[in-house]
Amino acid sequence: MKLQFYGAARTVTGSKHLVTTETGTKILLDCGLFQGIDSEGLNQDFGFDASAVDYLILSHAHIDHAGLIPRLVRKGFSGPIYCTPATADLCEIMLLDSARIQEKDLERLNSRRLRQGRPLLEQLYDERDVNAALDLMKMVAYDTPFRIDDEVTFLFTDTAHIIGSAAVSLTIQETDAEGKPVEKRLFFSGDIGRPHDKILRMPAPFPQADYIICESTYGNKLHEPEPDMREHLLRIVEETCVKRHGKIIIPAFAVDRTQELIYALDRLEHEGKLPVLPVFIDSPLSVKATKVMRAHEECFNPDILDYIEKDGDAFNFPNLHYVSDVEESKSINSWRGPCIIISSSGMAEAGRIKHHIKNNIGDARNTILLVGYAAPNTLGGALKRGDWQVKIFGEMYDVKAKVEVMDSFSAHGDYQEMIQYLACQDPAQIKNVFLVHGEYDEQLIFKDKLEAAGFRHVEIPDMLESVRL
Repeated sequence: MKLQFYGAARTVTGSKHLVTTETGTKILLDCGLFQGIDSEGLNQDFGFDASAVDYLILSHAHIDHAGLIPRLVRKGFSGPIYCTPATADLCEIMLLDSARIQEKDLERLNSRRLRQGRPLLEQLYDERDVNAALDLMKMVAYDTPFRIDDEVTFLFTDTAHIIGSAAVSLTIQETDAEGKPVEKRLFFSGDIGRPHDKILRMPAPFPQADYIICESTYGNKLHEPEPDMREHLLRIVEETCVKRHGKIIIPAFAVDRTQELIYALDRLEHEGKLPVLPVFIDSPLSVKATKVMRAHEECFNPDILDYIEKDGDAFNFPNLHYVSDVEESKSINSWRGPCIIISSSGMAEAGRIKHHIKNNIGDARNTILLVGYAAPNTLGGALKRGDWQVKIFGEMYDVKAKVEVMDSFSAHGDYQEMIQYLACQDPAQIKNVFLVHGEYDEQLIFKDKLEAAGFRHVEIPDMLESVRL
């Protein structure tokens, strides 16, 4: 069996890992979009023949894991795409949104490339490709072994990263050098969530593996203890909106992060603590994602289910405005008083949030609140790093607004939480651990921590690297 890494190798986006069995069956784990500055060229070509892939198994719906699926279909893939029911529902809205964003971004990119005398880029995919991809999706429930052919069975287990997110346990039947049957167990973590998510259940243990492909986003980070996340959020609201009469601009992933924020604000309002001010959820995708969340309460933890039983709805309260219309979105910019604006994308790389940051970054009364991971080469990453100037739509802007970070909203486990997640395994039985979805410096440190925890042969594959298992 061969494993080759076509994305998320020493970087955090573009997740793609191709498994080829000894009989030639090709199984692609995730098919994500590369994101960030100067990433457009990486998304044009896969590095492998899309039409030769037999199966795609999808861990979750985030664009850096699912965002190139329609291009895979455009380039000839026609096999089944296996995912959880919630992931299928999210992909329907997220991939269509991605197609529309790409169309707008491509026009801007090609205009610039034309001025520079560089070759123009083709559109990665359109809505027809998205719909063709959605037709290929086959829903598989958690904790239900599923046989895809005579060689391969897989199992989804919950990772609590976003709603519907799953780790993949592959069992592959092969033969050894003497022709005797042998079973190989390959585990792919997808993205590992946190053990005490405000909405989702705990990450679930998974069967013993021989080989592990593990994410490493926060391989050298411990999330700071957050004794009361709602009180922290309330402090920022009071300091910005009440004392400085400013606005809070929050780039947030449309799925899970936005709903966690709404839920936190809902509870503050329910407790009578939230100042009276408008809260705008300015993202058509977030509006649709909230509906998907409501439809999959089977993924919720007992605390929020108990709150819903008492309150009726965890995602709605007075002065909360869900905004889909473009003109209504533009009108928010003329709002004079204090308010909270939550908009996607979470890394501030696309969508309406870039306009809100551009319009508010130069006012010291305002706060830009970062509540999730942002790759270093993104606008969110630059703000999180403390850059005093940032580029937005090709122009430089001074950062005069206050920048705050709340890591308690992070959907990625820190290194202790990831090691805790892997504790269901006997390290002596693991032949190799491959670290993906992380920056190389972070991965080197996480490698040392895993080896200290008893895992041997921890490797950090490079882009296009191939290993035989």
